[in-house]
Amino acid sequence: MTVKECYEIMKGDYDDVVSRLRTDERIKKFLLKVLSDPSFVQLCNAMAVKNIEEAFRAAHTLKGVCKNMSLTNLAYSASNLTEALRGRSEYGDDIEPLFKKVKKDYALTMACIQML
Repeated sequence: MTVKECYEIMKGDYDDVVSRLRTDERIKKFLLKVLSDPSFVQLCNAMAVKNIEEAFRAAHTLKGVCKNMSLTNLAYSASNLTEALRGRSEYGDDIEPLFKKVKKDYALTMACIQML
């Protein structure tokens, strides 16, 4: 699988990332670092105990990592969750569907990166 094909499958913005990083080798190097980013695990742990503040920080970090690498689909779902958690003190019914979407998008993104 090429880097461009990977971005197509995971619904990222290949043109944007290549305009900044210039080569597929560089993009691949940084994508592989995304695999070891702890923010998704931190998000899952915080959500498991309904720690809204920690979940917000982890979702916000995940969003930033994804935006930096033009992982558009995952960045969008992480952003939606981040905004739903922003300033909240209680876990509401609206949070779980947003978190499920992040988990689904994360799984697809990581699977694509691992195939590189």
